[in-house]
Amino acid sequence: MTYFKAGIATLLLMLPPAAFAELSSDLRPQPRPEGLQQTALRVAVSDAGFRQWLTSFRSRAISAGIHTRTLDAAFAGVRYDAGIIRLDRNQSEFSKQIWDYLDTAVSPTRVANGRKAISRHGAALRGIEQRYGVDKEIVAAIWGLESAYGAVRGDTPLIGALATLAYDGRRGAFFEEQLLAALKIVQSGDVAPRTMTGSWAGAMGHTQFMPTSYLAHAVDYTGDGRRDIWSDDPADALASTAAYLQHFGWQKGQPWGVEVRLPASFDPADARRDNTRSPAAWAAEGIRDTAGRSVPNHGRASILLPGGAEGPAFMIFDNFEVLERYNKADAYVIGVGHLSDRLKGGPDIAAPWPRQHSAISAPQRKALQRHLKRRGFAVEKIDGIIGPNTIDAIREFQKSAGLSADGFPTHELLEALGS
Repeated sequence: MTYFKAGIATLLLMLPPAAFAELSSDLRPQPRPEGLQQTALRVAVSDAGFRQWLTSFRSRAISAGIHTRTLDAAFAGVRYDAGIIRLDRNQSEFSKQIWDYLDTAVSPTRVANGRKAISRHGAALRGIEQRYGVDKEIVAAIWGLESAYGAVRGDTPLIGALATLAYDGRRGAFFEEQLLAALKIVQSGDVAPRTMTGSWAGAMGHTQFMPTSYLAHAVDYTGDGRRDIWSDDPADALASTAAYLQHFGWQKGQPWGVEVRLPASFDPADARRDNTRSPAAWAAEGIRDTAGRSVPNHGRASILLPGGAEGPAFMIFDNFEVLERYNKADAYVIGVGHLSDRLKGGPDIAAPWPRQHSAISAPQRKALQRHLKRRGFAVEKIDGIIGPNTIDAIREFQKSAGLSADGFPTHELLEALGS
């Protein structure tokens, strides 16, 4: 799995660092010199270890096709930034329930601002929809979550941030690849080093592209010869987002998902991503939309219970998986999808969320995984990421304990596992 970006919306979700793809070790930067203490790193590492790493990286960059004049221009004045590392270190401790995230992601203000943005940039969005076959509201929703419709694009100089993260070494290979891609963007003439800004984690522009994804998918929609996702004019950024979704198979007119009502007889264990059926087959089991109608045939679909059996249910389609290419978290995908529905004039989510359940922290998620593993359930990693593997293990435990097998992690579940 390759993350598309790590931008403003990702900072809201704060996925644990282990969620990033593993990259080959041949890109990993040279280790820091032995003997430097953490305090020294915060103060003087740029004077010694960082400069040493830059010298080594320069050789690798030249071998990768980066010109010396590009390197000289890009690295003028660049220093190690300990603040970037503190932000990176603190990510995994963040936790938020999906309903808390959606309260912000699809707030009345964000919906109202989105409708104004669509009105203001309607001609560009309609043209982008026609050219790439991606619904304009979906593109606008990603824009809204990533940068509040361009208001919060990030002002961190990216070359310095990426160099700091590449040198630091914890995810050095990933960030060195992003740094090389950023230098290629500068070398192409699309942006000057000093105006290449974004989030501390390297995401850029209105819709927060990572540099590697920019190289693969950014487009010059305005026809001015530059793929300018930083400009106050968002057209290139919005078109690049649509091009990205088109590349991964977006089907225009197919919903990301539809909120549904489940019959009392529904087994939560059937709400699995690999359990896909036609809407007609789900209707035969008594599943209807919130108006009591059968869901139209938009293709095969699965049932998702993002808040467990006590919360709303969604019938999700292939476009849900396409949005996951942008960000893997269910909360983000539902945030984009639901915001797009609201921008079209659709209603709020009808069913209540189980707000009595507070979020479990990263250490508690790891403890939950350890308890599952000790009891013999198939947990691959103790990483604090509640992904499909851990959800399946939770379901198996819930079945064995006679509980509702919805796979939803709660404090009560953690207590039951530890008893």
